[in-house]
Amino acid sequence: MFAKYALPVLAAAACAFAQSCSNTGTTTIASTGDATALSSCTTFSGSIAIATGATGDIRLDGIQKITGTLTVNNATGLTSLSANSLQSIQKFELSDLTILSTLNFPELTKVDEINWSGLPALSGLSFSKGITEANSVNIQNTFLNSLDGINLEEVDNFFIANNNYLKDITVQFKSITQALTLSANGDNLSASFPNLEWAYNMTFRNVSTISTPSLASINGSLGFYGDKIKSYEAANLTDIGGSLSFVGNGNLANISLDSVEKIGGGFQIADNPNLGNVSFPSLKSVGGALDFSGNLSSVSLSALSTVKGAFNIQSSENIDSTCSHFKSLSGSSNVIQGKFTCAGSQSNPGGAGSTPTGTSGSSASKTGAAGRLDVGSPTYLGLAGVLAAMVGMY
Repeated sequence: MFAKYALPVLAAAACAFAQSCSNTGTTTIASTGDATALSSCTTFSGSIAIATGATGDIRLDGIQKITGTLTVNNATGLTSLSANSLQSIQKFELSDLTILSTLNFPELTKVDEINWSGLPALSGLSFSKGITEANSVNIQNTFLNSLDGINLEEVDNFFIANNNYLKDITVQFKSITQALTLSANGDNLSASFPNLEWAYNMTFRNVSTISTPSLASINGSLGFYGDKIKSYEAANLTDIGGSLSFVGNGNLANISLDSVEKIGGGFQIADNPNLGNVSFPSLKSVGGALDFSGNLSSVSLSALSTVKGAFNIQSSENIDSTCSHFKSLSGSSNVIQGKFTCAGSQSNPGGAGSTPTGTSGSSASKTGAAGRLDVGSPTYLGLAGVLAAMVGMY
């Protein structure tokens, strides 16, 4: 109940005139008067919650640092939340705020965790200095049209999903230590990470343009599922520790990864109807399965020296010359060590483990070859599933 955590508790802690205030519990703010009572607390050691019954504009002016969590949950009458001096928060949690239209934090630069969801009236952020430090960012179901005001150099997790009006994500990341996921945001979302040099895992779903010009290394996996991109280029990318996947991208006509030499997991290209020619001139090693299917007219892997898993190329086009070339590389002591399948002129080109329905092309297998890769549902098939399916297919 509110009475349990009300401002008299704070007053008893002698915060009214102190520069540093503390509360081992959570201090609840229900009105502008409650917020004003905290204005002399330069540092607030503890957590602050805005009451569900709070309405209108709540201003947490005067506070520079909150060592705990700032929480606003289900305050359906709150229209604005601001803090003119606040520089850092440990956790910033906002959820189910149906008419909140203003977030004004001009001095805020550091937040350990951002968790926002259910903000249907919030279209923009008033973060003048911009948040430059955060370990985790999770933003879902908002009215935001950009993430201006969040400009991180490094992040552990960056998860942005179901923001239907989000058109632009431009962040100055240099590294992503765990995962970046963009999923089901605005129809014309442009994602740009001009300074990103390395990441662990990255997953893109329903994105229209993707720019990663400085990307050099992926420790984990990189996946593109149901995106609207016409092309993807990463000229400096040389190494992918996990899997690489391009699945269900209806407009994709070009993949330019000319410097990639090693893929530690599986390599999957499937259901990209406008992708006809694929060439990876520097690719030497694939640690899992290589699984290409679709309307491919040519496949060039001129530097390929090792495929440890299954090898599958199936196309609706005539690829006899492609199949002849790769068949000569198959066999237990050869370049392609797993089950070999290559077939063109297929009415329904399938993934690894499927049986070609036509007679064009050629196939051969070895004992112990791997089973099928299910690429029929790209919205379901995540990077973890792809990696689990593609690694060890030999």
